[in-house]
Parts: sequence; C-alpha cells; structure tokens
Amino acid sequence: MASDRHPAFFGYGSLVNRATHDHGLGAPARLSGWRRVWRHTRLRDTPFLSVEPAEAEIDGLIAAVPGGDWQRLDLRETGYRRHPVPAERLSTTPDWVDRIEIYAVEDHHILPANGQPILMSYLDTVVQGFLREFGAEGVDGFFATTTSWSALLDDRDAPRYPRSQITTAAERRLVDDHVAALGLLRIKA
Repeated sequence: MASDRHPAFFGYGSLVNRATHDHGLGAPARLSGWRRVWRHTRLRDTPFLSVEPAEAEIDGLIAAVPGGDWQRLDLRETGYRRHPVPAERLSTTPDWVDRIEIYAVEDHHILPANGQPILMSYLDTVVQGFLREFGAEGVDGFFATTTSWSALLDDRDAPRYPRSQITTAAERRLVDDHVAALGLLRIKA
C-alpha cells in the first residue's frame, strides 16, 4: 500500500548507528557514486563526515522518515543539504521506501583542512554503528572508504560529541587498531 511507503535517508556516518536516532525502519545497503570524506567547515570547530560525488562505493543505512517529516532530521543535519539518491545506485531498496535522500555538507560551509582534530567520541559512535550493521568487515570498509583523515582528539573520558554512545572495550580497541594502522596522531583532551 502507498501509505506503507516512506521517504528515507541514506546514512553513512553517525546515522548508521540506530541508537543516535529513532527512525525505526532501516536496512543496510551499499551506495555507488559517492565517497565519504571528513570535512572542516565554518560551522563547527572539529571536522565531521560528509559525502561527495565520486567513482566509489560506501556502505550505510537506509532509514525511513515516517510521514515525510524531515524537519527534525534537517535540524540535526544543519549545514547539510539533501540530495536525491537514484534507486539504481543502491545495492538494495527496501519495499517500504518511497524515495531516498542523502545529506552532504553545503559547499559554502567547507573550509580547507585546518588542523582541527576529529572527535574520538564521534568516531567511536560511527564505528559502533558500522560494527552492528556490517560486522568487523564493515568497520574495515568504513576506514578504507573514508578520506581526508586528520588527527584525533581523545575525548572518550568526557565526550564532546552530543550523540555519543557508550562503547565497549572491544569497540574502542577496534577503533584504536584502525587509527594506529592509519598512523593518525592522537591528542589527549
């Protein structure tokens, strides 16, 4: 039935972690034509994840926006603009999906890399979502398909990311191992 179909978003960062939102219907998927990138902007002191068109593929979560009520999600994603995602770019499209959109930082907000570090509490939350949706291979894929890494601010003892989640020692170790493999500088908060 048409009333059972919903517009949806494709989350590729913290929106993959279902604990950061209450959009009930969701399904993991792979999207082609976009790549994940850390962005420095005039909106925040620290970089955050965005996407840009590219010959690449990324994993993420398709989640419903019941009733087409984008207002609250748009507020959460301030500084981003929604872009339509053609169904043929997705590995799967759940039957409850009406249309899918993806958030990308608006160009006029983007700054060149400025040395500000990525919050570990943000990265931990993102990785926890990928681990839950895609397993350890999905976490490997997240790190392999994300560009523009910078140093990390270890704020785990006092998380600065507003939607940070409690992570297990194993989840933190998984993040730490990937950070070390990338050779990223880690700064204590």
